[in-house]
Amino acid sequence: MAVHPEAQALLDALVEQGMPPIECMTVPQARQAAGAFVDLQPPAEEVGTVSDRAIPGPAGDIPARIYVPHGGGSGGVLVYFHGGGWVIGDLETVDRPCRSLANAADAVVVSIDYRLAPEHVAPAAFEDCYAATVWVAEHAEELGVDAARLAVGGDSAGGHLAAAVSLAARDRGGPAIAFQLLFYPVVDFDWTSPSINDNGEGYLLGRATMQWFWAHYLGATDPADDPYTFPLRAPDLSGLPPAFVATAEYDPLRDEGETYAGKLEAAGNTVTAKRYDGMIHGFLWTLGATPSGAVALDDAVAAMRPALSPTVSA
Repeated sequence: MAVHPEAQALLDALVEQGMPPIECMTVPQARQAAGAFVDLQPPAEEVGTVSDRAIPGPAGDIPARIYVPHGGGSGGVLVYFHGGGWVIGDLETVDRPCRSLANAADAVVVSIDYRLAPEHVAPAAFEDCYAATVWVAEHAEELGVDAARLAVGGDSAGGHLAAAVSLAARDRGGPAIAFQLLFYPVVDFDWTSPSINDNGEGYLLGRATMQWFWAHYLGATDPADDPYTFPLRAPDLSGLPPAFVATAEYDPLRDEGETYAGKLEAAGNTVTAKRYDGMIHGFLWTLGATPSGAVALDDAVAAMRPALSPTVSA
């Protein structure tokens, strides 16, 4: 279908405002621009409690924000990693989506403010996210959740990090992850796919923007085929948690996300994959302007709910 009218209106408005492409900005300018996306989100939902705290990480404390739904939740917990190409984004940019997820899933959400590039290149963000996930599992009782009902999730680069953490948890012997929630994830370094060629310019996230993000994230490192950097290249995708993979029709990352979903399923994992027709990359950050995209949150929670719900004994 054509670009959704809501998404097209957003794109037109950004052009009228004279917003330059991210790759034409400095890193501080890009981070400031990312903050403006909060204004494109719907009003923040009330939850039971919201608290900020520091989680011990491999290179110092990792800021985190914990959302507890009214009533304390059903015992499930989602560790969430924000998007932003490993360079931009923070706890504030995903505050409202995390509130919505906590309420809809009736689960505690722990949002992680991992180290950003270029100050901290790969694998810093990944190692922070893995360490934070381990911490949540080890402190489940303190958080009032069940470590056996722990999910990881994220959008874009955050989806990448959730996929990488799921792989690492399998490879490193824990923690046990019950579900992975991947919103339009970046899972490879590839400039040849049809979606890159068709949607690489004019749809908010472009080919040049992704190259800018990757250059900052990788720095001088050469991870080759490291699966925690390029999950799509992992030689073995078996034994991973059930997954929900959302993609957007007019997203240059569409094909790699859908290919990853297909490979997960082919490796014997349970996968729910859905393409959101007419939508562009990053629509979870703009639901005030693209409210039709909110169905993705409903679909994600519906897919994740069995993994986070308490087991009913016969």
